[in-house]
Amino acid sequence: MYKRNFTIMDKKTARDSGPKGNVTAYPKYSPAWVVVNAKEAPGYQLELIHRIRAGVKKTDWKQLLVKIGATEKEFENILPVSISSMQKKAVYSSETSERIYALARLFGLGYAVFDTKDDFISWLHTPSTALGQKTPFELLDSSFGFEMVENEIMRIKYNVYS
Repeated sequence: MYKRNFTIMDKKTARDSGPKGNVTAYPKYSPAWVVVNAKEAPGYQLELIHRIRAGVKKTDWKQLLVKIGATEKEFENILPVSISSMQKKAVYSSETSERIYALARLFGLGYAVFDTKDDFISWLHTPSTALGQKTPFELLDSSFGFEMVENEIMRIKYNVYS
């Protein structure tokens, strides 16, 4: 079958289980919280706009990486700033923050649609006919790419094949 050679996600169903089985509480509206609670709260989108304008904190970015089981290196071509620049800042620009929240929303949607996290990650790294034989992950470096990938996930959700 398909061999994995990437690190995004472990098999742990960490609906908020941290190391040693402890439950992890994410700050409300942080990127990691968005993965778990997408669109659960009233005022969700307005609050996210506010958070994007204020900038994502480095600690919230790191927490998102832990939640999805990824490394910063995996997102170096997706984020609009270099990883070395991100390591120097405590709070990111609105452009970088928007991309971080877009990633969080996309992963939350993917987790909700696919049977397992591993299935979603495998799908992200598998070339898709509907996406011009590109992998969904390689399209995430632009807003149009995000939209295409999100639309494809919604087609999968509603069994509409293209």
